[in-house]
Amino acid sequence: MKAILRDLKRTAKRILQTLDEAFVRLGAANRFLATVYYLVNGRYGREQQANLSGKLAYKKSLSDPSINTSLLRRNIHRLEKGLLMRPRRVPFGVSYIGETVLAYRNAVSSGTEGDELRWAHDVLSEYMNVTPSHEAVDGFRSIMNSVSHPSPGGPTDARRLIPYTRLESDMPQVGIDDLLKLAKHRRSVRWYRPDPIPRDAIDRAIEIASYSPTACNRQPYEFRIFDDPELVSRIISIPMGTTGFAEQVPAVAVVVGRQRNYPADRDRHLIYVDGSLASMSFVYGLEVQGLSSCCINWPDIEALERKMERELRLASDERPIMLIAFGYPDLSGLVANSTKKPLSTICKYNFEK
Repeated sequence: MKAILRDLKRTAKRILQTLDEAFVRLGAANRFLATVYYLVNGRYGREQQANLSGKLAYKKSLSDPSINTSLLRRNIHRLEKGLLMRPRRVPFGVSYIGETVLAYRNAVSSGTEGDELRWAHDVLSEYMNVTPSHEAVDGFRSIMNSVSHPSPGGPTDARRLIPYTRLESDMPQVGIDDLLKLAKHRRSVRWYRPDPIPRDAIDRAIEIASYSPTACNRQPYEFRIFDDPELVSRIISIPMGTTGFAEQVPAVAVVVGRQRNYPADRDRHLIYVDGSLASMSFVYGLEVQGLSSCCINWPDIEALERKMERELRLASDERPIMLIAFGYPDLSGLVANSTKKPLSTICKYNFEK
C-alpha cells in the first residue's frame, strides 16, 4: 500500500511539474497570462502586501512624521537639485514647495532628528532667498517665518547644509590601487574568533554605510544588529546557506527595507537597491577595521519569511534584504577563491558585442 501511495505521489508531482512548465511558457510570452500565473500561485503575495502596507504607512506619515519623514527628505533633496542646477532655473519647485514647507513644520513640531531639521531648514531658507515673489511661494514664506527653527550647528559644524563646492584639497588620499587591494582582500569569511566586537566599530561601519547613495536621500533601510550569542544563533539559522559555520559566528546584521518610504509601486524595488549599496559600504567599513564578513543570501521562501518576521518583529511593510555575518577572522580558516568574471563579460561600451 505504501508503495502504491508513493508511486501516486510521484506521478502527481510529475503531472504538476509538466503543467507548471506549460504555464510558465505561456506566461513568459504574455504579460496577462503571467499575471494570472502568479495570481494563482500567490508566490509574490507577501511582497504585494508589503507594498500596500507601505502605502498606508506613507499616507499616515504625512500627518505623523514620527512614522516616517520620507516626503520631507525627498522634497528637500529635490530642492537641492534645483539649487545646484546649471544654469539655475528660477522659479523652480513651485508644484511641491507648499507640501514641503508644511512637512517641515510638522517635523519641527514632532521633534524630528536635529541634523535632518537643520538640513531642511537651510535648504528651504536658501530656496526662499533665491526665489523671487511668486503666488505659489509667497504664502509659504510667512509659514516658514512662523516656525520655531532648530538651533544652528556648533563650531565644528558651522556651515549651512546647502549644496556646496567640493575642494580638491579635501579629497582623501585613497588611490585606485588601494581601493582595488581592499576589494581583493575582502573575502566571504566563514570562520571567526570568539572575541567580542566593540560596538563603536560596528557603529563606524554603519556610519560609512549611511553615506551610500539612495534615491532622493530617503535611506529606506535599517541595520538590525545582533551580538547576543543566543539571538545570533537563532537569527543566523533562519536563512539557507549557513550550515556548518553558523554556530561560531559572533555577530550578524539583518538589513531590513521599509516600503513606507514610497507612495508609488514604481519605487517598490528601491529598498533592495539602496539597501544593497549600504550593505557593501558596511562590509568595507568592517574590513578596514580588521573585521571580516560574509554576505548571506535571503531567499524569498514563505516559511522562512514568517520565521524572520516573528524573530525580528517586522511590520507588514518591512522586508529582509540580506544578512551579513561578521567578526574578527580566524586567519587559520580557508576562504573561497571565487574567481571573478573578466571585464570583457561584465562591461560593454556603447552596445559593443
